Amino acid sequence: MNTGRISTVLRNGKAGDAVTIAGWVRTRRDAKTFSFVEVNDGSCVASLQVIADQSLPNYQADIVKLTTGSAVACRGVLAVSPGKGQALELRAASFTVFSMAPSDFPLQKKRHSFEYLREIGHLRPRTNSIAAVARLRNSMSFAAHTFFQERGFAYVHTPIIGTSDCEGAGEMFRVTTLPPDNPPRDENGGVDFTKDFFGKKASLTVSGQLEAEIYALSLSRAYTFGPTFRAEDSNTPRHLAEFWMIEPEAAFFDLDDDMALAEEFVKYLVRHALDKNQDDLAFFNERIDTSLLATLSAIAESEFARVSYTDAITILEKANESFDFKVAWGSDLQTEHERYLAETTFGKPVIVHDYPKQIKAFYMKQNDDGKTVRAMDVLVPRIGELIGGSEREDRFDVLRARIAELGLSEKDYWWYLDLRKYGSAPHAGFGLGFERLMLLVTGLQNIREVIPFPRWPGNAEF
Repeated sequence: MNTGRISTVLRNGKAGDAVTIAGWVRTRRDAKTFSFVEVNDGSCVASLQVIADQSLPNYQADIVKLTTGSAVACRGVLAVSPGKGQALELRAASFTVFSMAPSDFPLQKKRHSFEYLREIGHLRPRTNSIAAVARLRNSMSFAAHTFFQERGFAYVHTPIIGTSDCEGAGEMFRVTTLPPDNPPRDENGGVDFTKDFFGKKASLTVSGQLEAEIYALSLSRAYTFGPTFRAEDSNTPRHLAEFWMIEPEAAFFDLDDDMALAEEFVKYLVRHALDKNQDDLAFFNERIDTSLLATLSAIAESEFARVSYTDAITILEKANESFDFKVAWGSDLQTEHERYLAETTFGKPVIVHDYPKQIKAFYMKQNDDGKTVRAMDVLVPRIGELIGGSEREDRFDVLRARIAELGLSEKDYWWYLDLRKYGSAPHAGFGLGFERLMLLVTGLQNIREVIPFPRWPGNAEF
């Protein structure tokens, strides 16, 4: 069956064109001698109105019985539509009904809450909002790959299963084949992981960064784009147990290079959305956040501010705001602090750099002051932190001492230390949480709405 996409028909079609479309019925309205059938195929927000005349052979048997959710195909000729809100309609010459949805189809012609839609994850992509998220997610993925490919970064598939913790947080999902009710024990009574599948403790990855560094120190520029996992018992609108990260790494980059690349990347992604996803952004601007288009346009055109962590703390301490979390040098910035800096202080994205080393990961390069590291976060309005990155510690002795200082096992990072022994070079990188980006470009408030199948504590459905 050679069918056209409704998006293409609406964009390029003209009256008199013969077309065939297929999709799912949104609504049906009957007149005396014909029916209006609204069909959507997911290619765009808009549906195509089909005029089905009573002269069609299956008019009484099928068409007047069509229900919301039924799957159909229509062949006919485009005509100028006299109705409001649509330039063209399809006058059907044939109308095929593949399946008739029963009357209890869960997505009737009304607004449904996002909480309800999560309960029917197998059907929620048929709604305007989640379908628009899916199209934007696809477009942003393509843009991310295009950005790095155009700049000489090699796409590296880093492992999903690992035996070292990039962040040192310990909130990891364990991967094991040992029997949970009676695992083998070592001489101290603990679980004997030498008997496990990999011969040691293994977990789902929290980041592909360390492995991406291997390839950056071989190919000069590399990036990874894949799923990551955190076993954090958090039920907030900002956290997921499974999410996607984009993580570039570049040899011979310092912190300034890293910040410049991050700013360029964010602007590129936002401009791509504004240029390529106008209809979906207009939908979200109308239905979700009326300031969305203005916010995205401002980000695309602005020069990101830059401020040291120390200066940012001073700004926050002087602010006449009742923050829920106390501000003090040495404490991590919370979302309310990040948004204050981006929305109130600077009124645009801001890059905060040179954080205290005690709140950052072991791999970040230490400054000469002995207190801070060459780290940076990109903060954007409404979201807060979108990107976190740093110049990586390339000095063997300093990195080794830092691993010991944090109580990490040197044997788990032997290969990472080797990179500092054999041809070590300055290098830097960052991580962008893809779902945070999706919150930015859709205006949605809950991260569970911007990933196809959200995972959070107590939920792994579909």
